[in-house]
Amino acid sequence: MSTLLIETRRARPAHAADIADIHDSAWRATYRGLIPGMELEKMVQRRGPLWWETAIKRGSRVLVLTFGDAVAGYANVGRNRARGLPYEGEIYELYLRPEYQGLGFGRRLFEDARKELVSAGFDGLAVWALADNEPALGFYKALGGMRVARSSESFGGRTLEKLAFGWNG
Repeated sequence: MSTLLIETRRARPAHAADIADIHDSAWRATYRGLIPGMELEKMVQRRGPLWWETAIKRGSRVLVLTFGDAVAGYANVGRNRARGLPYEGEIYELYLRPEYQGLGFGRRLFEDARKELVSAGFDGLAVWALADNEPALGFYKALGGMRVARSSESFGGRTLEKLAFGWNG
């Protein structure tokens, strides 16, 4: 009998191809029909392995969640970019390969990303999600997030509403 370990750790440049693949598959599965097709394609193409390798080498806080030998997901975290919110940390991105969604891996990755922010000295955290992304909204509500702000972002001439969720320290 063998046991597969689930671990979360800081990404290394060698993880760049896996992270790019997760970004590609998760974004296509999540945002197809929400973000206009050509704009989605451009966004996915911009974030290839070289982009991720460079980001990791430059010190971006990227975590990978592994299941056995497979990289199942990643989170990108750091200082909150929305200075008007009373949360110092932010989870910029949290994505899993589609086949790992709905199995508790997202909750694990979220909690480990939250711990990473605390260990970096950030008090509280915020996460943004598109308002039409019902699975993400339900996920963050289930994790105890409170809706704290709304904004919008343009994607290829289409403006989409986004919501921020917040968690205190």
